[in-house]
Amino acid sequence: MLKLRRFALLFVTSFVFLSLLPEMRADVRLPHIFGDHMVLQRGQEIPVWGWADAGEKVTVKLKNDSVETTADDQGKWMVKLPAQVVGDPATLTVAGKNTVTFKDVLLGEVWLCSGQSNMEWPVSRSNDFENEKAAANYPLIRHIKIPRIPKGFPQEDVTAEWTVCSPETVGSYTAAGYFFGRKLHKELNVPIGLVNSSWGGTRIEPWTPPVGFEKVPALASIFKQVQLTNPATGEYKSALESYLQRLDAWTKEAKVALNAETPLQPSPAYPTAIQPLTSHSSPTTLYNGMIHPLVPYAMRGAIWYQGESNHVEGMLYYEKMKALIGGWRDVWKQGEFPFLYVQIAPYHYGNESPTILPLLWEAQNKALDIPGTGQVVIHDIGNLKDIHPKNKQDVGARLALIALAQTYGQKDLVYSGPVFKSLKKEGNKLRVTFDHVGSGLVSRDGKPLSWFEIIGKETDFVPADAVIEGDSVVLSSPKVKEAAAMRFGWHKLAEPNLANEEGLPAAPFRAGEVPKRDWLSLKVDEAKDYQLIYDLDLKNLGRDIKYTQDASGSFTQPFNRIAYFLELQKVGEETKYVYVSMDAFTDDLKKIGVPTLDSKAFFQTKVANLNVVSNFAGIATGTGLTGGNIEFWPGNYGPTNSANIPNASASLWDFGDEPSEPAAGYGCMQVHNYEAKQTIFAINQWNSGPNADLGIGNSTGRTRDWTFMSNASQYDVKRLRVLVRPE
Repeated sequence: MLKLRRFALLFVTSFVFLSLLPEMRADVRLPHIFGDHMVLQRGQEIPVWGWADAGEKVTVKLKNDSVETTADDQGKWMVKLPAQVVGDPATLTVAGKNTVTFKDVLLGEVWLCSGQSNMEWPVSRSNDFENEKAAANYPLIRHIKIPRIPKGFPQEDVTAEWTVCSPETVGSYTAAGYFFGRKLHKELNVPIGLVNSSWGGTRIEPWTPPVGFEKVPALASIFKQVQLTNPATGEYKSALESYLQRLDAWTKEAKVALNAETPLQPSPAYPTAIQPLTSHSSPTTLYNGMIHPLVPYAMRGAIWYQGESNHVEGMLYYEKMKALIGGWRDVWKQGEFPFLYVQIAPYHYGNESPTILPLLWEAQNKALDIPGTGQVVIHDIGNLKDIHPKNKQDVGARLALIALAQTYGQKDLVYSGPVFKSLKKEGNKLRVTFDHVGSGLVSRDGKPLSWFEIIGKETDFVPADAVIEGDSVVLSSPKVKEAAAMRFGWHKLAEPNLANEEGLPAAPFRAGEVPKRDWLSLKVDEAKDYQLIYDLDLKNLGRDIKYTQDASGSFTQPFNRIAYFLELQKVGEETKYVYVSMDAFTDDLKKIGVPTLDSKAFFQTKVANLNVVSNFAGIATGTGLTGGNIEFWPGNYGPTNSANIPNASASLWDFGDEPSEPAAGYGCMQVHNYEAKQTIFAINQWNSGPNADLGIGNSTGRTRDWTFMSNASQYDVKRLRVLVRPE
């Protein structure tokens, strides 16, 4: 058994050790980030590193500078050449027992270009490629594409080559990076080196080094996951030791079973939590395979175009941006180098709530709080039907504007669109003031300003009349008596037209405090005559219903009507509500709430004199409506119209369904208007909590009563109130 344990430890340790070591050879060699046609960063020390025999002397020469060092006992060496200025193409020579020579080396500006598909997107698939190809005679622009390599541990090298920009090579270049570099080259008149380490469809976490996660408390769980896979950590060793102990115990049992000729359970599985992270979607893997081999190659900064694969995460993305930027800066040890990024474009993202994407934009705006960052806004040059907008020319040019202003110090350069500065209430209006107005605020298409919304105490967000006044926009609406908050571009398809005269668009944002409102008292006059019995936050749905308020045991008066008020709201969207009251169908208050098995509520019955108030399009509203029907029970049900409810289908789940076993099953709480052929509201499958069915009006698809929709998690606000009218 001791031999087995020693073998397991030796195998794991040897695997990790060999995976981390570079190939050891007598020849002096360098990582492939060094090569013919490369660009070295001007104006700062230039690290040059590689491998040789342990103790071997290595000499590095560039122009008139020569630096010597000795390889350590692992065969690794590094020197730092003095800062250089732009000059004629040079030769970099590295000599030990052999000599390595790199020709056509330029001194200029080096930028790392990283992210997902919109950064990887090539010039060949961008707008006007034939003309771009013909004009791509820029021999002082160089490009290197890092291959797609996810790894569980930091790698020392990759296989890649620098190329010289020409009509023959430019098609494969990162388009955003190329158009960025081209503008810098023209403005600065210096060579440009583009290090393209990008991979379509990837998340931000794989690009982040462990130290990045370590320094952001909100990402502690990711750091723990990474630590568990690192053989040098106590967490890994503890987990492995625990596994080996279980393996010891199983081996003893196996020997007994072998001798006794009795069955044996399979051996314990090797813990998945400590296995190396190898997927391109796992934290740190693309840093290990595609970024670490480049460190500490001298560079000016990084440009980043990513977020589509993390777009549902809201402000958490800001935490991950902190981890990425801080992690890269930590490992490069070049201080707070510039990090410029692109705010992702509007896009439909299927049937997703239209306010999920704006929450990511808000997080990307927040990342400007990180020192040394800059953001490009592209809401005016996206494509709502294509997640890969082809206009990468303007993307690159706008990135370059930020670099020229913030990194290279060009004066009087407008490099940003309008950015929110302050919000001030002025009577029933709101005044929004902006920074970065340039030569003035304008509507870029000459039409009234779009995508401004305001909210008051008696409304949800409504479109605002927006008027430019100097560096401000004044907002108002005849529907809002006292405006409290506003938002701009708060929709996944928003392409707002506010810009400055230099043509740079404003970024989406929101400001002010959204007031608390009681839609029941605001919208339903008759509610003042009713007494609240149940108040239920539908986030608390589950096998046990936990009411926020339950007056069923204390209210003793007789009542003649029962009412329900359901309100549903997705994040940032208008609240949808419905109120329906009816003649009392029972005198037992325990049976008017959610019809759980314990409540003993079971109704497939018509109800009289419906009063309906709703802002949901298509709901039949009014007083004294006929056609009321309720379906309340805790069990299963099918579409057969066994109760012969008028207008109901015998094949669709709607307002004429048949209860079935088991008694404690799916669960149905529905109020209908069969005269109007519609569901008024439905709460089904409450045992499933966040997977419950919620809806107002008719659902579409295989049902009309929201059965099987499992959509409760889509709503940020979901509240049901049950009331009665005392006699």
